Amino acid sequence: MQKSTGTIISEDVVKKELYDRFIEPTTHGYKDFVGIEVEIPILNLDKKAVNFMLVHEVTEQFLTKFKQFKRNVLDNQGHACSLIDETTGDIVSYDCSYNNLEFSLGKERNLFNVYDRFVEYYKFFKDSFEKHNHTLTGLGINPYRIYNNHVPIPNERYQMLYRHLCSYSRYSKLPMYFHDHPEYGMFSSASQVQLDVTEEELIKTINVFSKLEPLKAVLFSNSVLLGENEELLCIRDMFWQDSTHGINPHNIGMYDTELHNTDDLLNYLASLNIYCTMRENYYINFPTINVLEYFSKESVMGEYLDKGQIKEIEFTPKLEDIEYLRSFKFLDLTYRGTIEYRSSCTQPIKDVMTVGAFQLGLKHNLNKLEKLLDDDEVIYHHGYNATELRKLLIKKDLPSFINEDDLYGLLYEVLELSKEGLIKRGFGEEQFLNSLYERVEKHTNPARRMLTLLEDGCNIETIIKEYGEL
Repeated sequence: MQKSTGTIISEDVVKKELYDRFIEPTTHGYKDFVGIEVEIPILNLDKKAVNFMLVHEVTEQFLTKFKQFKRNVLDNQGHACSLIDETTGDIVSYDCSYNNLEFSLGKERNLFNVYDRFVEYYKFFKDSFEKHNHTLTGLGINPYRIYNNHVPIPNERYQMLYRHLCSYSRYSKLPMYFHDHPEYGMFSSASQVQLDVTEEELIKTINVFSKLEPLKAVLFSNSVLLGENEELLCIRDMFWQDSTHGINPHNIGMYDTELHNTDDLLNYLASLNIYCTMRENYYINFPTINVLEYFSKESVMGEYLDKGQIKEIEFTPKLEDIEYLRSFKFLDLTYRGTIEYRSSCTQPIKDVMTVGAFQLGLKHNLNKLEKLLDDDEVIYHHGYNATELRKLLIKKDLPSFINEDDLYGLLYEVLELSKEGLIKRGFGEEQFLNSLYERVEKHTNPARRMLTLLEDGCNIETIIKEYGEL
């Protein structure tokens, strides 16, 4: 590639571009769509590595049956790693590796429409895999990860992402701890939801739902690293925090600051780090750097993958590189005028809609939720902020200052607010909350229940089967 030449881009110009990409889309009027993304681990029941050729075969069979889908992205070996139905916006893909299947359901006004399509796709893949002693299950950490080949999908995007995550040794002078699982994206799975947000409610939404995150950990944790760290019920948090994505803590987790207006939010966006871009269809990695500092440079040294070889490149930042500014926050403001809620683990498949329904209902009861959390003294007003509370509440044992009955009483109140919000919508979506009420009644969540079953002598295969059933 040729070296780019250009001029330094001013802070004002960068901030305007940040505004146009992330905040301006929220000014287009009220919408009420929901988008659901569910990542699901693939397991080889022979306790061997997932057969990637089988994965490709099943993907092609899916294309034959669901003719509305087209190949969206091919890997370097010509295998489809992403399929799209352009009518619904549904995407079926593999996330990071061929060990992790992802269903991204196109935006809908009604959760039942999303659920019906999910069920159809899921049943096809599960039935097809089970003919070859593979299966799918609703666990946030692949329980058979130790048997798998943790290699990225062979395309520039995922190979360079993996290289970035493996580059933590370059940052050895930083006063932070890095875990030794840079491949975590290949065995951890999330349940994410995108909801439209208006400019008028943007700041309040971020502030209120940031305070909700510790309670979501109690309801939805389902990521235990069996045999390694079973005290953390949602180890996914640590994987992001203690990786190269977390070098700038503003790129992960919560905001940890009270936003007062869009200027505050814009300044927060300008505090993020950037680590990649594209030139001539090549992904380029470079040492993670604050976005304003990046654009203040005449040139940056990076590296890219060319026919399997890593090559260096010196290039000049361009304003359109903002497109590759990627944060991995629990509440991620997107370029679509939505907030993506990213903190929840994949749930047992029968509960696949719980994350989306819970979040959607509370969106429609934002003011009452704000008051409930502002007045709360069960978890708040004990000297801990929301981030610190989240770290405490993903642990197996509750901190001593929290009364367990009071905690689940608070969760019940939050569920009632979500239910009330869903009832307002008038689609009957509140039925998707039923299993959450059961969790509150029994003081449990999927991770806690799995550990209890294992302690009682149940084998992991039984749990895999149960958590994979519709």
